[in-house]
Amino acid sequence: MNALLEIENVSRVFHAGDETIMALAGVSLSIAGGELVAIVGASGSGKTTLMNILGCLDQPSSGDYRVGGRSVAGLTADNLAALRREHFGFIFQHYQLLGTLSAADNVAMPAVYAGLDAGSRRERSTSLLRRLGLGDRLDHRPNQLSGGQQQRVSIARALMNGGRIILADEPTGALDRKSGETVLDTLKALHADGHTIIIVTHDMEIASHADRIIEIREGVILSDRRTRDRKTDGPPALHDSRPVGSLSAFRRRLVEAFPMAIRSMATDRVRTFLTMLSIIIGIAAVVTAFGFGEGARQELLRQLGGFGASTLEISPGRHFGDKGASSIKALVVSDADALADQSYVDSVTPEVRTSAQIRFGHTSVAATVTGVGQDYLKVNALKLLKGSFFSAEAITERSQEAVINDRMAATLFPNDESPLGNILLIGRVPVVIIGVFAPPPALRFDSSPKILLPYTAVKGRLEGAGPSLHALTVRVADSVDTTVAERAVVGLMTRRHGTKDFTVFNQDQWRKSVEHTSQTMWQLTSSLAAISLVVGGIGVMNMMLITVTERTREIGLRMAVGARRIDIMLQFLIEAVTMCIAGSILGVALALGIATVLGEPGSEFPIIISVKAIVAACAVALWMGLTFGFLPARNASRLNPVDALSRD
Repeated sequence: MNALLEIENVSRVFHAGDETIMALAGVSLSIAGGELVAIVGASGSGKTTLMNILGCLDQPSSGDYRVGGRSVAGLTADNLAALRREHFGFIFQHYQLLGTLSAADNVAMPAVYAGLDAGSRRERSTSLLRRLGLGDRLDHRPNQLSGGQQQRVSIARALMNGGRIILADEPTGALDRKSGETVLDTLKALHADGHTIIIVTHDMEIASHADRIIEIREGVILSDRRTRDRKTDGPPALHDSRPVGSLSAFRRRLVEAFPMAIRSMATDRVRTFLTMLSIIIGIAAVVTAFGFGEGARQELLRQLGGFGASTLEISPGRHFGDKGASSIKALVVSDADALADQSYVDSVTPEVRTSAQIRFGHTSVAATVTGVGQDYLKVNALKLLKGSFFSAEAITERSQEAVINDRMAATLFPNDESPLGNILLIGRVPVVIIGVFAPPPALRFDSSPKILLPYTAVKGRLEGAGPSLHALTVRVADSVDTTVAERAVVGLMTRRHGTKDFTVFNQDQWRKSVEHTSQTMWQLTSSLAAISLVVGGIGVMNMMLITVTERTREIGLRMAVGARRIDIMLQFLIEAVTMCIAGSILGVALALGIATVLGEPGSEFPIIISVKAIVAACAVALWMGLTFGFLPARNASRLNPVDALSRD
């Protein structure tokens, strides 16, 4: 008789601390194709260990085991998985069904790892269940089935990939007598169809149904007797019947992993949501931070654009913060005239400033009075809201005309009365209002009342005649770089004064400084948000590690029906990635909600959510799912199937 399964002088030793346990001691055994064999022994006799070695769930410590003449010694975990997947079917005492799957899906599981498409799997699992009398229980979950029905589902699963060799571990141990007889009748029918059946039991009555009874005690075979003759088939050719390693089969397994991940996540919705919550908050924080940074940048550019062209401000003092600046009287009107003649200068305005009480009727306001030239509005890119500005004649004649800002107009004329033509007192000097201007958007935060007069009037009527100015503001020509213009102004003014007794402030430098500060703040905010995202990733990893521990028996079952290490790894990795993707979607939705409610364009804190920020944040979340999910997935894939199945 040709042997289908052959064990030669096999021993199996386990180590428990300092103790060594000999589960099998030099066992030799041959089983031919088509036999119905019962392995009988008391608890702890080694019969389950022998079954695990026969089913390639475990490997011997010494000796040789051959399946169809092929030695399993030195086979990789995936090679052993292929043997289990294509040739063995397992029936467990406690059924080992997944509670999240229907009866049909439990039966179809081995075919997932064999690369069979969904339609073919459903058709075959349905056929098997109907054959076993469960045609009306296809979509029932295990908790909706009786013990006998669950064991029949387990038998159908063992047959899903063919089940040439069926290993039944105490198949009736958890069943009542009637259900047990039904299961035994099913096994005998399968035997009659040509399947090789190996039953592991402690019950001699169950063993009496077999054609051959092997009794084992303390790891040694005591007897091997045949109860009846039966013609056995020669050993079938054992080969992989499906291209399970092909790209299409791998793609199908990958697609199947997603619904598995969703079902696993749905089994504990609260914990899944709490784990996802860290991802949701992290993604929302990152996207919102990016949006706030972009909104602040655009708002800053818009406000800076309110200044119009680039300007240079020249003030007394050898450097910024010069304590002697107030005593330097070097800036004069002729400096403004000389600068206005330069090709790199668009326009110039002298400035003289003083503070004074402005009175109109019974209202008195403390304000800054600024004496300016006729090009002041052009230099500073200001616009009149109403009225007119000073003419050249008004400058020459020291006219007592005033242009006020909108804040001053609202203070003095609160009832929307037009301020034009009204007379104000600046100290004791009366002036007539000829126009109203608004500050540039960049200075809208400066809401103090302001009033402009011809610089000649301020010098001659408020301060008294004098040669010096408080400042000169130069508008640089549009085609000229402000840095180049600054060097030229410094050179010209130094030659005129014979020394550098002035300071030039370049507005572009201020712009760059503000933009740099804004960028730094955005980076800081984004970094803090990114930290929360990383914390979320660590939370996912911790949850997946706990999940692997809780689902150890499920992992063992999947390996028993033929899952490769990569299959197990993919399942848990995809669960982590799916959780991160779901958290990303909810996080983006939360960020969009925050932007809609709190960060509308034009608000104090605009938030502009860009597709780029969303894609970047989701890409990071996906990367985190892969990175933080790798360790739990790797741990799961490296479990020993027999240890995993026996884990409580």
